[in-house]
Amino acid sequence: MTSQVFMRVWICGVSINGPDGSGDSALVATAKFLKPLVFLVSLLPALWWGWQAYLVAMGDFGRLGPDPAKTLALVSGEWSIRMLVLALAVTPLRYFLNIPALWRLRRMIGLYAFFYTLLHFFVFLLLLLQLSWADLGVEIVERPYITVGFLSFLILLALAATSFDAAQRLLGRSWKTLHRLVYIAGVLAILHLVWIVRSDFADALLYGGLVFLLLAYRVLHAKSSVVRQFSPRWASAWRKK
Repeated sequence: MTSQVFMRVWICGVSINGPDGSGDSALVATAKFLKPLVFLVSLLPALWWGWQAYLVAMGDFGRLGPDPAKTLALVSGEWSIRMLVLALAVTPLRYFLNIPALWRLRRMIGLYAFFYTLLHFFVFLLLLLQLSWADLGVEIVERPYITVGFLSFLILLALAATSFDAAQRLLGRSWKTLHRLVYIAGVLAILHLVWIVRSDFADALLYGGLVFLLLAYRVLHAKSSVVRQFSPRWASAWRKK
């Protein structure tokens, strides 16, 4: 459902910009609500599952299944991967649909990916390990799926800490090189998911396939002038409306 809302938001972004990035003043004013709308939509899963956790804490134990801590760890991990894939999709969609306004969403969605990853980490540390940092160290060293998940978390932490304009100015050209590590974070997150599920690989294959396609498009866009110039006719038609 959330993915459908995101697509509608992006379609809204398509329709509010003319071919030169301009548009009717009323539509341009509407564009100002795009970023807050995506912000609120991205926050909804955290609010929903936070409410479910509150109800469980108040005694409604059936809300999160027989193991609420495990459920919260799984859903927070799933949403971190979903937001990461969405963040990776922003730039390819901007190029593919030729909509510069989509760039306005890139940093925010990326920070939401880190936000859900941070929630996932704290659920694991607080509810599953009872805030035992010693146990966390043992888990990171002895369990490969925790190791790769933690490495992905550290990469996203570095990217979130340097996502602001001041950090970009300070790092200069190194900033782009650093932020390309987001693809490594995505691959590590998929490996983390594969190791956890072990039997049902449908989600892992879906997210892994999307990360591969997005990375492939970025590489082709950088190497091929044909790919850079390509934009589907329906996208061009939407932008002319």
